[in-house]
Amino acid sequence: MKKRRYSIWAILVIAIILIFNMSTQAVFAASKPQKNKNLAILVDLTEERLYLIDTKKNLIIKKYSIASGKPETPSPIGTWKVIGKDQWSGGFGTRWIGLNVPWGKFGIHGTNKPGSIGSEASHGCIRMLNNDVEELYRYVRHGMIVSIYGGPYGAFEWGFRRLQPGDRGSDVLEVQRKMKDKGYYPGNLDGIYGDGMKEFVLKFRKDNKLEMTHDIDYRFYKKLGIILMD
Repeated sequence: MKKRRYSIWAILVIAIILIFNMSTQAVFAASKPQKNKNLAILVDLTEERLYLIDTKKNLIIKKYSIASGKPETPSPIGTWKVIGKDQWSGGFGTRWIGLNVPWGKFGIHGTNKPGSIGSEASHGCIRMLNNDVEELYRYVRHGMIVSIYGGPYGAFEWGFRRLQPGDRGSDVLEVQRKMKDKGYYPGNLDGIYGDGMKEFVLKFRKDNKLEMTHDIDYRFYKKLGIILMD
């Protein structure tokens, strides 16, 4: 067989083409959504930031500015899972990522008020710019972990709220959890102060020689072992 000979210029051209193709493939691969089970979302309310994290490599893949809940309508602090994805419009922007918060409908979504991003402005959901939530949406899968961090006080980011029947939220959920740990609450951990919780609040008050009322106040928190330290 006749051997094929290449000039030095031909070899250089081939090398450049190969390098270009490899670089293009690398850039394309890096831009593709990483739909793997190691991805999770951390929302830091103290920074008004959302982070997409590779938990196996301990790397931040993406970060975005957000708007969180107002003090009177706080975002649900805790660890949740994605239970729904949809393409919406209007006030909820172009994408919706639903979370399994038991006491209400909460999620991550876009907005038609981009000026609110970076502040406490929502009714509890996590707002993002539409372009950002569309990008994040491509990475999100059902069952993905979403952790919402509110600072060192956890569910009591805004301090102790005087809880009454009908109230709901992360602080109610934490009270239920503490009561269950002490054997005082056999019900569901749902963050809702319903009728089923009232009798156990009274029992706890009676056993701890507290005033007999359905309210959960500072003395109740203290007896329960929930103390906020500076």
